[in-house]
Amino acid sequence: MTGPAPQRRRSASAPRILDPRAHRLDRVLGKANATKLEKGLGLRTVGALLNHFPRRYLERGELQSIAGLPIDEEVTLIAEVLSSSQRPMRNRRGSIVEVVITDRDALRPGTLTLSFFSGYQAFRDLQPGVTALFSGKVSVYRHQPTLTNPHYLLLEDDTTGEDLANRPIPVYPATATLTSWWVAQRVATVLAHLGITGDPDDAVRLPDVVPAGIAAREHLGDLVTAYRDIHAPAEVADAYRARHRFRYQEALILQTALARRRAEQQAQVAVGRPRRDDGLLADFDAVLPFTLTTGQREVGESLDAALSADHPMNALLQGEVGSGKTLVALRAMLQVVDAGGQAALLAPTEVLAAQHHASITSTLGPLAQAGMLGGAEHATRVVLLTGSMSTAARREALLAAASGEAGIVVGTHALLSETVQFAELGLVVVDEQHRFGVEQRDTLRTRAGVPPHLLVMTATPIPRTVAMTVFGDLGTLFLDGLPAGRAPIDTHIVPLTEHPVWRERIWQRAREEVDAGRQVYVVCPKIEGDGTGARAGGFDDGDGVELELATDDDGPDSKRAPLASVEDTAAALRRAPALAGVRIGELHGRLDPGDKVATMAAFHRGDLDVLVSTTVIEVGVDVARATLMVILDADRFGISQLHQLRGRVGRGGLPGTCLLVTSLEEGHPSRARLDAVASTTDGFRLAEEDLKLRREGDILGARQSGGRSTLKLLRVIEDEKIIVAARQDAQAIIEDDPGLTGHPVLAGAIDDYLDPEAEEWLDRG
Repeated sequence: MTGPAPQRRRSASAPRILDPRAHRLDRVLGKANATKLEKGLGLRTVGALLNHFPRRYLERGELQSIAGLPIDEEVTLIAEVLSSSQRPMRNRRGSIVEVVITDRDALRPGTLTLSFFSGYQAFRDLQPGVTALFSGKVSVYRHQPTLTNPHYLLLEDDTTGEDLANRPIPVYPATATLTSWWVAQRVATVLAHLGITGDPDDAVRLPDVVPAGIAAREHLGDLVTAYRDIHAPAEVADAYRARHRFRYQEALILQTALARRRAEQQAQVAVGRPRRDDGLLADFDAVLPFTLTTGQREVGESLDAALSADHPMNALLQGEVGSGKTLVALRAMLQVVDAGGQAALLAPTEVLAAQHHASITSTLGPLAQAGMLGGAEHATRVVLLTGSMSTAARREALLAAASGEAGIVVGTHALLSETVQFAELGLVVVDEQHRFGVEQRDTLRTRAGVPPHLLVMTATPIPRTVAMTVFGDLGTLFLDGLPAGRAPIDTHIVPLTEHPVWRERIWQRAREEVDAGRQVYVVCPKIEGDGTGARAGGFDDGDGVELELATDDDGPDSKRAPLASVEDTAAALRRAPALAGVRIGELHGRLDPGDKVATMAAFHRGDLDVLVSTTVIEVGVDVARATLMVILDADRFGISQLHQLRGRVGRGGLPGTCLLVTSLEEGHPSRARLDAVASTTDGFRLAEEDLKLRREGDILGARQSGGRSTLKLLRVIEDEKIIVAARQDAQAIIEDDPGLTGHPVLAGAIDDYLDPEAEEWLDRG
């Protein structure tokens, strides 16, 4: 019996070539480990794990600062045990182990208490003087940050299988069950399997997304070295060089995807819709009771030229809250109707769709009464289509759209139904693009025989580099200035911890507005009050979708103060002496759609003085007499949400006031958001501040990109130069090779990044 043939050493001139996208993890790590990575982190292939980059690096001999740990986020830190104690639980069997760790900061020593339920092993391991890695989610207990049941790794008994004494320790994005160091072990196994951390002559050759000429120009180095340096750096400087390489690679993938999409759109043929000198638009402009702003006039001219072209317009219109975007969009719709086409306006909620329909119908007057007594010579019909309409009303609206009788069709997601047909769809207007995905905004466009023009509107100002990264397939139009008569909005923080007596003053201030004939919004983060069962912690996202807030009687969150809810707040205000006799209404996403529309209509008519609401009123709702907005627990909202919300007041020529009410102590990290909003009404400044304060990876979420939910390393504010360079390179690549036939690796990377289902092509054997 002969033994196996001796293995011949591969020469440097004939390296192994491996496509990590096609190499399944179970072949390298075994089925059990591969299953954990797929279920916990969504990683199926060697390439996916290689691209699961560390979020930061820890120096082995350096303890991590405890001050300023982010609440409600997973953290990993090195710290020393200061004390350890054990006590029985009050309400159940077992014990709680409390371990206090420290960062030994000489100037500002920080301590953090860790709680382990039935943590007998932790009590034995974590004795004073021990140094360890700790990983867990930061929560708050008795107003102090804490970690509950964190994972830990004793550094005196290193079990990572690698001598890290003089190397930085990578910290990976992890989960409650898959710790950073567990992920690091699997990454190390994969790197060794590929020869990346061994003899360079034995390392695989990896297909590179970045063309060789660009990599040389940008000094990016080779891909194998970059993977080694980002996952197992000899020093932190190596990791930073590798991160720069992968940032550029990520920017190139995204910008090439957008450039390809732009090229595909420009190659399509559309029906030009030039402006007529006589018709709906001319008649509308003639009866406008005000003069268009310079910004409205300039954007209108740009839209006129784009709509007249014989290829589809794809435009993003952005401007400040209240800058008059809807009027600009209406004039574009009238131009299309004049040219024989129809326009569809897609709104994110039924409340907003109904208001758009009412506003357009009222603004057009006789111009919206085609076929009716009193209708103008040049007139059309404006119809509404929502999911809650009666069968008869829906049938009538569908018939008006299909026959072409309705020149303008306003609707919600119901417009995307396959039952909706148009006679000649010429323009699709998408309001509040952040509520829709790429596929949704394209659904209507693919219904038409010839691609219609597209106008996307957003009232959330988008910094330039974000627009290039998220909406790079659209041409951007900026609407500057505010219409005449739009009043400024004063924003003030109301800190109840420092000034508890101000709570009563809030409602006295509301009464003053009501007595002056004005109206008030009160915004809450929740729908239901506490004590209503499992849904007591439900948050409303503005369209009836709730997010649960978990509680645990023995957990560190059990002492959290209850958040303001629509139901409890409305009930309390009806009992408040300061608001006696005031008409108070409630609005939230779980109301019946008809009730929502009726409530908003009553507030718009002035039949209600105070509207207690969730963020369903965040966008588009326009009530001229609303001058005061009170946002309770304002720290629970993001900067862009707060900016949008306060834009609902001061819309009728009267000054607006927004009160940001918070119970957080001064200096709390979440107070920084409120300080930013109170300091300026410049939406673009706030958008950049928002990116700095919150996790930026969600910028390119599924709602914008139509695919994976996070940027890995790219930072759209800090990496503007990289994004601009990658955009230029991507444009040049697509101009030379529109189908990317000469760039198969780049084409495959685009599919992987933007389409989670692209991995279905993997070998199933």
